[in-house]
Amino acid sequence: MKIGNIDLGEKPLLLAPMEDVTDASFRLLCKEYGADMVYTEFVSSDGLAHDSAKSVAKMRTCDEEAPVGIQIYGNIPEAMVEAAKMAEDAADLAGGHGPDLIDINFGCPVRKIAGRGAGSGMMRYPDKMVEITRMVVDAVKLPVTVKTRLGWDDDSKIIVELAERLQDAGIQALTVHGRTRAQMYTGEADWTLIGRIKDNPRMHIPVIGNGDITSPEKAARAFADYGVDGIMIGRATYGHPWIFREIRHYLHTGELLPQMSVSDRVELAKRHLALSLRHKGEKVGVLEMRRHLSCYFKGLPDFKQTRLALVTLTDPAEILRTLDEVALRWGDEHPAAVSVYE
Repeated sequence: MKIGNIDLGEKPLLLAPMEDVTDASFRLLCKEYGADMVYTEFVSSDGLAHDSAKSVAKMRTCDEEAPVGIQIYGNIPEAMVEAAKMAEDAADLAGGHGPDLIDINFGCPVRKIAGRGAGSGMMRYPDKMVEITRMVVDAVKLPVTVKTRLGWDDDSKIIVELAERLQDAGIQALTVHGRTRAQMYTGEADWTLIGRIKDNPRMHIPVIGNGDITSPEKAARAFADYGVDGIMIGRATYGHPWIFREIRHYLHTGELLPQMSVSDRVELAKRHLALSLRHKGEKVGVLEMRRHLSCYFKGLPDFKQTRLALVTLTDPAEILRTLDEVALRWGDEHPAAVSVYE
């Protein structure tokens, strides 16, 4: 699968952009475990327009995570154009590698974004959605892609027709999450319309499916049943960045890898913490690791007090000692008892 000149190989696996999750440390881990492409947290076009230091910082990437996309969102065409130009110049503005492509977020369902017409809120205004896309494509030299949903609600699943219009506006790949905005993340993702996009003879850009890919078997079925060119994985990566390695192994061999032991997860959590501290400093690095640390040990018995410690401690040395205690106490726990697929 190619996006512009970016060759991602056959059946690529992509890390979804997720706010407060896909920072540099997590992107690097996912890349290490086989993600073919990663994305930044989504960046507000309004924040960039007001020169927000936080928004600019989100655009910093490094060579080791390439190819990497910067995702932007907003509902004002001019601001989105300016944000795309700033994203294209991210290496100068924020330092680091800079993006290989720019992705437009027309999919985020959270109220503070969708409620004001950005993210998946744009599904209510498809003409404006296409207009913004065309303006962004015309404003930058990098490939532009879009991530969106099936529609606003069950009565307005417009994605099959909209996919053609977005392609005609110049995007070079389309990612579709198999839910409407009204569904948020409830119920099961419906991939049938994603399959219809792929079956449309007018579509010639890569179509990437997203939603409920939580195991190697589900990934294999998505490729086989719906013909997507690639798969994007989001929430299933929480505490489980090695899912990319597991899926790739299954696609190649038809066999499941043994689940990672508790001791190995402890070592991974330590490396994740070290990366977070390196990229964000001690205070922010510790705070932003809390959402990840307990996820690495989901399902462990009698873990409540240890989990509480991992999400409240502020001293990195104390966190490391607590992780060592996890290895000592649960390191021999049978991996099946802490299945990440549950």
